[in-house]
Amino acid sequence: MVFSLFILFVPVIHLSANQSHDGWSPKILRQEISPHFSVKESGGPDGLGSLIITQDGEGENGAWVKTFPVTGGKTYTLSVFRQTRNVSYIRRNTYAELMFTDEEGELVLDDRTGIKSRPFYPPDREINENNWTRMSDTYRAPLNAIYAKVELRLRWSPGGEVEYDKISFDETESVKPRNVRLAAVHYYPSNGSSPMDNCRQFAPLIAEAAGQRADLIVLGECVTIIGNKYNFESAAEPVPGPSTAYFGELAKKHNLYIVVGLYEREGPFIYNTAALIDPQGGLAGKYRKVCPARDELRAGVMSGSTYPVFETSFGKLGIMICFDVFVPEVARNIAANGAEIIALPIWGGDPALARARAIENQIILVTSSYSKQKQWMKTGVWDREGNLVATTEKNGTVCIHEVDLNHRHIRPYNLGDMRNRIPRERPINPIEK
Repeated sequence: MVFSLFILFVPVIHLSANQSHDGWSPKILRQEISPHFSVKESGGPDGLGSLIITQDGEGENGAWVKTFPVTGGKTYTLSVFRQTRNVSYIRRNTYAELMFTDEEGELVLDDRTGIKSRPFYPPDREINENNWTRMSDTYRAPLNAIYAKVELRLRWSPGGEVEYDKISFDETESVKPRNVRLAAVHYYPSNGSSPMDNCRQFAPLIAEAAGQRADLIVLGECVTIIGNKYNFESAAEPVPGPSTAYFGELAKKHNLYIVVGLYEREGPFIYNTAALIDPQGGLAGKYRKVCPARDELRAGVMSGSTYPVFETSFGKLGIMICFDVFVPEVARNIAANGAEIIALPIWGGDPALARARAIENQIILVTSSYSKQKQWMKTGVWDREGNLVATTEKNGTVCIHEVDLNHRHIRPYNLGDMRNRIPRERPINPIEK
């Protein structure tokens, strides 16, 4: 939660439902749950005035609303700055909502989907030094849209207050594609004489993916112990260590990112870890399996406790490992931290769960499996609808799929843009501050 002190002796104008300020009017859902609306004349990050909503009681809910004219087919950027005081859960209680409408204020048919356009929710971006958060995104207006209606909301936060300012809705250039080529390896190492020998067996597959212009390649789980005499304890090594150094050489040679699973030792602890190697050959980060499988727990493998997301040249990447896919909270927390793609090195698992994790979090999932059973986990790329859009089943092969991360995926019926809708509606996670 973000807290700030009021500026003293600043003129504040309190508005009723039938009053407006610069085209912004209070939206009263029901009088019994209405918050208070006011304008601070010298508020906001630039001191030029701001819109305020203040709540007293439980369950209060209201918004500032304004309508902007649009030209169908044109592209617009909505940007809003927000600062909160005593708001319980910022992402769920304060947000902006954008709707494209006709002359009567009804949602219009979206020519791209053939169904009615649904509300959009610009995500939170950066927070400046004075604790103002910018919410912003860029949208194409449906061809028959006449207006864009913007609502700035505060709900369910007794004693809370939100201040909105520097609100702009401007025509801009259309969004350019942000394509990334994703590769997944289906390979079960065999007859390795050492953990490093296992690593070397992946070299031709990485070269093959690079030859198909892959930006990211995902290898399997704990590759250093598969098909040889080693186990988690005898193969465990530091990260960074010998294996990550070897894959670093390959990543640099082929100019791509590599995700690879191995057992990591740190002091007395052993983790099931996946390392992210960058195209410069360095260790960009690592993820420690939060939910070790039953046999790992019995053997003393340590659990990870964080959900890192890594900035790459193509976007935001998260990682989970094998049994993590059976526990919804893992993918949810990684997605909540901003991941657009999640890499999943996995020994084997239920493909229905891969589909579920992709759909419910609206992420691209890349799986590298050892499974030989037809009904068990597949190696491949899963889209935001949970479709396995690229796969390979033969041992020693690679599949590749290109994804535009800037493509706004609109789910069918009345769902809309679920990737940005989910954070505004899902319940509060205990790990959230």
